[in-house]
Amino acid sequence: MAAISKAESTWQGGLADGRGRVHVATGAFDDFDVTWAARAEHTPGATSPEELLAAAHAACYSMALSNGLGQAGHKPEELKVSAEVTFVPGEGITGIVLAVRGRVPGVDAEAFRAAAESAKENCPVSKALAGTKITLGSAELAG
Repeated sequence: MAAISKAESTWQGGLADGRGRVHVATGAFDDFDVTWAARAEHTPGATSPEELLAAAHAACYSMALSNGLGQAGHKPEELKVSAEVTFVPGEGITGIVLAVRGRVPGVDAEAFRAAAESAKENCPVSKALAGTKITLGSAELAG
């Protein structure tokens, strides 16, 4: 059975002087503001589509990596993932850099890096963004 996720956005005004509000259907978090300034200049109190994409990618990637490691017999204790989405006005999204630090009993650095690369290629969000350059900046095991 397919899982369908839904969000809505309302925008008022022009691009530079307008603002929007986003609502997620599950109510998992409060509605929030989006603005051009938040997108291009990172103003506090509002977010951007790219920040939301980074959050979605970090979450999806962490689940894919956990699954891959678990299937290899190395259930992680903890994975800390960051995703950085670069947006250039006039060009769009130019790249995404993922980084992960994990506590995974019984796995060595080489196997961890290989699992991290595989998750980068195979998580559903990465696949949906196939036309975007996605790199794995770091994959480190915590001591």
